[in-house]
Amino acid sequence: MTSDGGRTADPGSAPHPLHPPKCETFDVPAMTNTDNKGFVREVEEYRVTDFGLYMSRHAPGHPRFDHLESWLLPALGLRANIFHYQGGYREGQRLYLDVGRFAGPDDDGRWHAEDWYLDLVDVPGTPPLLLDTDELLEAHREGLLDTGQCVEAVGIATRALVGAAEHGNDIQAWLDAAAGGAVAFRDHDHRRHGEAR
Repeated sequence: MTSDGGRTADPGSAPHPLHPPKCETFDVPAMTNTDNKGFVREVEEYRVTDFGLYMSRHAPGHPRFDHLESWLLPALGLRANIFHYQGGYREGQRLYLDVGRFAGPDDDGRWHAEDWYLDLVDVPGTPPLLLDTDELLEAHREGLLDTGQCVEAVGIATRALVGAAEHGNDIQAWLDAAAGGAVAFRDHDHRRHGEAR
């Protein structure tokens, strides 16, 4: 769930209240990003490619991160994010991947995202961590996602986990290969320096 800035697994934490799939709009002509609560934020950069949409924007007022980069990758069923945390918060985490349905552009040049609960957390050098399977199952039980969507979500997450494993647990390398182009972020040279920004 991208709106909370990503999170790591905490088996002892209280369950999150169930919510409908979160939807966002990425209005490229207007240079805005509208989240699931209707908040509209200005976007610093959009970049449209043959395989997806890149967004870079500030996060004014957020207590934990000051910048967000995202790639919508429709063919992979993924949104790949980097949250630029402040003060060493979640140090080591690089990518945070949302599983869902992503599409665009529509007739007005806008892109759309629907989050299907499952998330993958990337800490370079370790296998990606799959989160929120409990939320996916609960959403199905409550009729928020149908069986086909749940099967698709599990398939998307499985392909990402297997792909990362086949690339030495380097999910960035798998994304670049699977997307058909460089899924580039501001820290594009992170491998050379051996660290994430």
